[in-house]
Amino acid sequence: MRESILKSLRDILITRTPLEDLPESVWKRTSALNTWGTNAIEGNTLTWHEVKQLLVEERSVGGRPVKDILETLQHERVFRDLIRRKSHPIDLGTILELHESVFKGMKTDAGRWRRVNVKISGSKHAPPRMERVIDETEKMLREYEKRDIEGEDTIALGAWLHHRFESIHPFSDGNGRVGRLLLNLHLMKHSWPPVHILPPDRARYLSSMETGHSGDLSDLTVFIEELMARALLDLLDQIGTALDELRPLKEFEEQGPYSAQYLRLRAGQGELPAVKRSGDWHTSKRALRLYRSTI
Repeated sequence: MRESILKSLRDILITRTPLEDLPESVWKRTSALNTWGTNAIEGNTLTWHEVKQLLVEERSVGGRPVKDILETLQHERVFRDLIRRKSHPIDLGTILELHESVFKGMKTDAGRWRRVNVKISGSKHAPPRMERVIDETEKMLREYEKRDIEGEDTIALGAWLHHRFESIHPFSDGNGRVGRLLLNLHLMKHSWPPVHILPPDRARYLSSMETGHSGDLSDLTVFIEELMARALLDLLDQIGTALDELRPLKEFEEQGPYSAQYLRLRAGQGELPAVKRSGDWHTSKRALRLYRSTI
């Protein structure tokens, strides 16, 4: 995804309204989507329809484990609170508070560093031993602050921060959800909207994280860039102009000069900003214009 396209879409979004001033209906849907995705890839049984019912429509959901309901409600509150947190530095206390707030009442060690040595399922990477967790996390935060001050690209730095956090694996459980909250807190501190990792993204997400253990974070960075394009298009579709309305690629074919098949190919390659809805790629007039200006 071209950096110029992402920055143009971001600038249009924040010109229309700062993140903290997004309409409540938009934040409700955004926080529900993020909560569903981050929990579902960890095994939560609630469907997207049920999460919308619970968080957007504020109606009860029956027949699901209490734990799944509780972690949905608690994660949504923590995600919404990132707006407040974005004006404060990220420190050890931030990380502990995120973990405690998401898992309070569900994990006996909520908000506490792990006291056991752990392995990451499906990964060859070995996290540091338990006695090194705090030192390694402090080292991560010092390096993050230095790179942030030096002006490193926001998305590339977010990829590094997320991967480094998960590599340390500072908690006995719940690292994925806290790490994704940390990534979004970083993005929001730099006036980028939050990104959402959804169940269809799981395989690519895990693959890019595993590749990162070799020292190459390019796959993860590109993945987050594509997630960002998706998040920007989704928000602009809700609060933007007619130029931002998401429509199937087929509708753009007659306007030329590209066929729908070509546009689907470029969307699938992550070059054209697009969102998949009901199995079909959608984009906006604005996004297509920005794409055409770069080729």
